Amino acid sequence: MMKAAVHYQYGSSDVIKIREVEKPVPGKDEVLVRVRSATVNRTDCAMLTAKPFFMRLQTGLIKPGKIISGTDFAGGVEAAGENVSMFKAGDRIFGFDDNGLSSHAEYLTISEKNAVAKIPGEFSFEEAAASIEGAHYAYNFLNKVDLKSGQKVLVNGASGAIGSAALQLLKYYGADVTAVCDGKNTGLVISLGADKVIDYEKENFTHTDEKFDFVFDTVGKSTFGKCKRILKSGGVYISSELGPYAQNPFLTLFTKVFGNKKVKFPLPLNRLRSVLFIRKLLEDGLFRPVIDRKYDLDETGEAFRYVLKGQKTGNVVLSV
Repeated sequence: MMKAAVHYQYGSSDVIKIREVEKPVPGKDEVLVRVRSATVNRTDCAMLTAKPFFMRLQTGLIKPGKIISGTDFAGGVEAAGENVSMFKAGDRIFGFDDNGLSSHAEYLTISEKNAVAKIPGEFSFEEAAASIEGAHYAYNFLNKVDLKSGQKVLVNGASGAIGSAALQLLKYYGADVTAVCDGKNTGLVISLGADKVIDYEKENFTHTDEKFDFVFDTVGKSTFGKCKRILKSGGVYISSELGPYAQNPFLTLFTKVFGNKKVKFPLPLNRLRSVLFIRKLLEDGLFRPVIDRKYDLDETGEAFRYVLKGQKTGNVVLSV
């Protein structure tokens, strides 16, 4: 048996309970991982609340198909299936699957063919876990555009998990980055490489006179309509959300044909590519995860409660 954070119905953080459940057994192509850390993130919250409604197509129409929450992890391999060749007992690994990994638990199993890799160097389990989910989605902003060194990019929500990762990746590729965040996080985003900062509590970034090649709305709290005036001709708007009327996928198709400013939708399909890319940046000292708060596994419900407020800075980490 093992301890895990479970939810048998969709709802708020109140439906999360800590229970004793069966310890998983690895298949022939899987490893058994002793989980040491995971995050509570936006993907986890969408799976918990089943919002937006289309999430139920992935997680279960009436009730959750996977009762243990969690989509990322860092931990140690305890056992490997007979066909596993990439990992062995004792390896420190981290991984991510936005379909659900049941990682808010003491143990999990994962296929070696999934988005999983060895943790580089001396990074802690907490740092490794906090390096994946936001960076995966950020990377899938960048690979949807033809980004060139020196181009101007505005990142809305630059202090969040996706935004703080996007900011660092953009600087890695040589972009000129304007970061939008609240006043308390100005120092943070400057330390991550921001060339200019807009405090949204004092200024509406959509009213700036500057023009940008790309606007990355990593919190999905603006719209193409509001950001269109600050895009250069040929500029691209990308949001992490569908938009208030689920319009962004439609606008992706519409603006492809009409107008000289485009909307693209960042479908994040290749998780393994993201994990391996982030691993390389960590190894080279070119990326650092931002951690806001840490909770114990027993406090998973409280961690969800905080994340659901939508005010976190970077990542919220569980220590198992």
